[in-house]
Amino acid sequence: MTNMALPPTLLTRLLILRQTLPTTLLYNLRAAASSSRRYAAGQYGCRIAACRSIHTASRLLQEAAKTSEPDAYEFQAETRMLLDIVAKSLYSEKEVFVRELISNASDAIEKARYFALQGRELDSSEADMKIHITTDKYDKTLIIQDSGIGMTKEELIDNLGTIARSGSKAFIQQLQEGGTADPQSIIGQFGVGFYSAFMVAERVDVYTKSRLPGSIGYCWSSDGCGKYTIEECEGVEPGTKIVCHLKTDNREFANEQTIKDVIKKYSSFVGSPVEVNGEQANNIKPIWLMDPKEVSPDQHDEFYRYVGSAYDKPRFVLHYRTDAPIDLRCVLYIPEGKPGLFDLNRDAESSVSLYCRRVLIMNKAENVVPKWLRFLKGVVDSEDIPLNLSRELLQDSALIRKLRTVIQNRVIRFLFDKSRKDNESYTKFFMDYGIFIKEGILSAQEQVEKEEIAKLIMYDSSAKPAGEKVTLPEYIGRMADNQKDIYYLAAPSRELAETSPYFEALKKRNVEVLFCYEPYDEVVLMQLREFTNRKIISVEKEMRQDKDAVDYEAESGLRRTQANELMDWLKTVLSGRCWGVKATPRLESHPCAVTVEEMGAARHFVRTQFTQIPEETRYSLLQPQLEINPSHPIIMKLNELRINNPRLAELTAKQLFSNAMVLAGLVEDPRIVLSSMNELLQLALEKH
Repeated sequence: MTNMALPPTLLTRLLILRQTLPTTLLYNLRAAASSSRRYAAGQYGCRIAACRSIHTASRLLQEAAKTSEPDAYEFQAETRMLLDIVAKSLYSEKEVFVRELISNASDAIEKARYFALQGRELDSSEADMKIHITTDKYDKTLIIQDSGIGMTKEELIDNLGTIARSGSKAFIQQLQEGGTADPQSIIGQFGVGFYSAFMVAERVDVYTKSRLPGSIGYCWSSDGCGKYTIEECEGVEPGTKIVCHLKTDNREFANEQTIKDVIKKYSSFVGSPVEVNGEQANNIKPIWLMDPKEVSPDQHDEFYRYVGSAYDKPRFVLHYRTDAPIDLRCVLYIPEGKPGLFDLNRDAESSVSLYCRRVLIMNKAENVVPKWLRFLKGVVDSEDIPLNLSRELLQDSALIRKLRTVIQNRVIRFLFDKSRKDNESYTKFFMDYGIFIKEGILSAQEQVEKEEIAKLIMYDSSAKPAGEKVTLPEYIGRMADNQKDIYYLAAPSRELAETSPYFEALKKRNVEVLFCYEPYDEVVLMQLREFTNRKIISVEKEMRQDKDAVDYEAESGLRRTQANELMDWLKTVLSGRCWGVKATPRLESHPCAVTVEEMGAARHFVRTQFTQIPEETRYSLLQPQLEINPSHPIIMKLNELRINNPRLAELTAKQLFSNAMVLAGLVEDPRIVLSSMNELLQLALEKH
């Protein structure tokens, strides 16, 4: 039979590939083979399954009788080169060959089911539609047998003699062209999965017989070094049996427990039962494919502990499916317990597993969920995901980014619904996991994305009792018609926030203010900038931008002339530290306050950079402005002291400025406030 010739350009590419790194090999190999992608990993053609007689030991050990001289064939030169690549560098873990062969077997069974449903005449003998695996550690063999559709001689040559020829992909194309059935159950999409067996086997024998009427049994055999043989055999059961004669250094794959562990890891949810030495190895149901209404809480608890390697229960369960804009089936869990120290690390691995038609593709799918959702545990299954040849390496394509966006938006909508319908449980969740949500705002690139995530953040509010938190949508819902902006105040505690000089005026006007207690909260809100077209600004900035004039006609307080003289004197005394002095009507119980143009950014700068900057340079960078309350007793007394006791007045002025800087959070080391305190006290107590 004539071998199928590959395009000359492919051979040229492969010769170049031999000189490159494995990563490049993977990428270019997929491109080079794209015209006939995926032969073995998922198509019956290539899914060599196993001689399905597992019913008795004698039948398991029985070899089919060969009735003719074997016909020898050579792999094409390009195929030999590809075979070498597959066996040596395509897969990161040798154990995945078990997954590939089981996937092939599952596809073969699904194809047989499809033909049966279509009314095709098939040989139905021994059709239990299972995958049987037999291990023999003494003979170093691993047998994988299915009762699927089997292969003819022509299919053996097409599917096993040509790499990247995918029987599954061809079958899917036939289904789609005919429009008669849903091909979702067919796993294979590329064409190299079968050849992964040569990573561990020194020889692979394939016994197969097509279920089509009048078919003959055949044995395909190769050592993966360039040649293969095909010969007729008697006693071959319908379906496919793959016999892997393992290399000595890979004999662990002839161990029953090793195979069971691999099946548990990769193939627990394939559509057909998988038996290892007569015992079913895949007993867990793929609940993400079930109707959410039919899954009980106990089933979710059990599945959560399985996929999340956890011992607690899920706090929230998100189980849904969608077909647009991408095919997606998910079951995602939020743990009941609080995140651990390692979970907070941004480099922590994802706990979401990626499946494609029930077959594990990636145990910790980093690209499928955004980093800030790394606390999620569960499963994502999509038949639309693009995979490279080795399955476990996922391409970061536009489709993957869309998948990530769809999951993120669905999680946000789910949590936002929780915040409205079950505020108590959501508040507890936010107390434990709010730091991840804030990270999501900081890491988001687009404003729309930031605002979507921001619907989930909660803060204490001046309009609510201590401990009762509100979301931004709730805040906006209570805003007065004449209020345009969202106000927040950063303080170490609620007590300090409520007694802050910056809060006095807004409190008097009954304007709601959000209280932020963590240093990073201010950074989050600065990054967010606005929410639903409303600016988010700090109360300090609101105070600095205030243009209201001071009423100098009040019964108590300094007159305009006295206030102007005092402000000029303060500018002189505080020269080099204070960049301006003004009178403000916004203060009542406080004598003064300091404002800077961007208070939040200034505080962040103080916390992170001040140790590296000389003290005289710090004030020129901050350019603080001192705002005084002309009606406060201390300010009125200070005006008298500047004439009667200049030294005491100077010390008092500097102390008031230092106090205001500490209160604003603009002093890294509060000990500097005490530098002149003793002298101030001494002068103040001289007359007593």
